Parts: sequence; structure tokens; C-alpha cells
Amino acid sequence: MADDAAPATLRRTPLDAEHDAAGARMVPFAGWRMPLQYEGIVAEHMAVRERAGIFDVSHMGQLVVEGAEAITALQRVLSNDLSRIAEPGLAQYTMLLDDDAGIIDDLIAYRLDPERLLLVVNAANRELDAAALAGIAVDESDGWAMFALQGPDALAVLADRTGLDARPMPPFTFTGAAIAEAACVVATTGYTGERGVELLVPADGAVDVWRLLTGDERVTRCGLGSRDTLRLEACYPLHGSDLDTARDPLAAGLGFAAPASVDDITAPAHAALRERRAAGPRERLVPIRVDGRGIPRAGMELQRPDGSAAGRVTSGTMSPVLRAGIGLAWVAADLAATGTSLSLDVRGTETPVQVAARPFVAGSPVR
Repeated sequence: MADDAAPATLRRTPLDAEHDAAGARMVPFAGWRMPLQYEGIVAEHMAVRERAGIFDVSHMGQLVVEGAEAITALQRVLSNDLSRIAEPGLAQYTMLLDDDAGIIDDLIAYRLDPERLLLVVNAANRELDAAALAGIAVDESDGWAMFALQGPDALAVLADRTGLDARPMPPFTFTGAAIAEAACVVATTGYTGERGVELLVPADGAVDVWRLLTGDERVTRCGLGSRDTLRLEACYPLHGSDLDTARDPLAAGLGFAAPASVDDITAPAHAALRERRAAGPRERLVPIRVDGRGIPRAGMELQRPDGSAAGRVTSGTMSPVLRAGIGLAWVAADLAATGTSLSLDVRGTETPVQVAARPFVAGSPVR
């Protein structure tokens, strides 16, 4: 049932009425009125793992950077090497850094043209990112809706419903496509661990594209609840929970998005990265799995075998696939090896946990 008590000041996506009509439970999230779930978090989670699910992620922000000088300036504050996506049609995961290499936000950069980039940023950080990139980026978020179609059947659904066969496209690539007469950007990216696409859709065409895709019986409407459980099974961190300005990409295990090739860039963020690479991390972000009963929750303390402090949980859930408690936690660097035994205080009960391998659940192969 829709949450009619939601504050009137909340932003609403172009699909707000569609969610109400479908019986979604609506909740405030990052200043937006968003669907938490439709038929239930576990059912929606398993639909994405087994078939296909679609998410309205129109709350995400879209910033455009244009011009050689602006892109050069952007590189000074991004963790990844933009030269890796020199050709239009390529995308990469990267992070916006402060002068100490702290993570202001994590985002995806899309090379639209040789001198034009699109940055898709987290909803909660849209204004913060725009302010940090003032004079470089233009906020075009209000003109776009965004959907994520994910799961082992997602690309077949896309081909059948739109005529666009994205199955040959490698991950982190994108193309333009006319869908329901709307000029869309279709990218092989996502936040679930499954194959699929994210679609940038002009706001005025959002309803028609959504109805076209949800008209397929293989597709389940999904909300924020299952998006969170899916990303945890895939060990994808969430900014504001697992990542923040107190952490750097290397300690977070995201060194692939902060390569040594950026160390020579003359900028405070990259000088700080260089120093942290040389010193090594004092803490690491690791996946943990509960041995037995119990669910890790944000803020719970982890202990070493001798009872001393080991770290703290930042995200946790009950995995619908594994039927076990899983989470992400910051721990001392000497405890980060897979298989390390720790304990967790779950409501006063000492509960054994282990540092797990990434990911908890492997994504589906391409069909």
C-alpha cells in the first residue's frame, strides 16, 4: 500500500503514480518518495536471481562534464583513470575524492564523446557532488529517469521487448537506443551481481518505457529493499554506510578503481592516494558471514578471539539465497584474510562469524 503520509516535500520520480497503482509500499529515501517493496523483499530478490527484476532508480543524479579542460580538472578528483575509457561507449566505476583521498561519493562515468562525460551519482550525494564539481559539471538530473533491468532473463527481455540485443555487449559499455519512441542510453551496468542493463530515459518518456518492460511476464517490479539485499550478496558497498570520507579506495578493497597510473597526477587527492598506497591500510572493508543464527546489523561490534576490539559492521542482512546472516564490516588490516574467525555481539550473545570470500553469491552467466 502506498504511504500517503510521506512528506509533501519529498521529490517524486516520473513513475510515482505507477508505483502507487502497482501497490508499492512507498517510503522516504534520500529526499525521495521511493518504493521499498511490492510483493515482498525476498520474493523480489529471488525474482532477480532467477528471472528478471526492474528497479526505478530515477533518484540517481546525472552530471555532465564537457570540454577538455573540464575533464582534465575532473581527473584530479576522481580515483580511476579516465584514459581507460577514452572511446565513446565505455564506462567505468570510480570515486570522487577529497584532498585526503576520502570518498565523497562512488559513481559511474560514461564517455559520451571524446570531450563529454556523464557521471551517474548517488541520490543522497547529488547536491554535494555538484557543489564539489562546481564550474566543471552541469546537473542534468531533472531531465532523466533511470531504470535497472537485472537478472538472468533481463537481456532476453530487453531484446524481445525493444529489439535491442545487448547480450554481445561487454560489461561497462553502453549504446543509444530508441525505446517506445524515447531516446535512451542503455548500459551494461548494475548493482545486483546479475547481468542486465541500466537505462537512462528522458523523463517525459519514462512511463511508456516502464510499461513496455513491465509488460513482460518474466519481469518483477522491485523496490529498494531487494536492491539492498542483492548488492550485499554481491559485496557491493553503499556510500554513506560502507564508504565515506574517512575511508579511501585502497582500504575499501576498491584498488581496481584507483590504479597506480593516477599517482603521478598533480593534485592533493592523488598525492594522498600515493601516500596511502605506500603505507598500506590500517583497516579493510571485508565481507563477513555468521556461523549459525544471527544477522549482522550496522553498528554491531566485532571482537577478536581474545575478546579485544576487531572492527564494526557497516551493512548487514539475512541472505535470501544463502539463508545466513551476511554483511560488510571494517576490521583491522591484520584480520582481513578470508577465513579469519571473529565474533559478533548480537543482542548480548557472542556469535561466531568468519571473513568470507567475495562475492557471497556469484552472478548468473550470460545466456
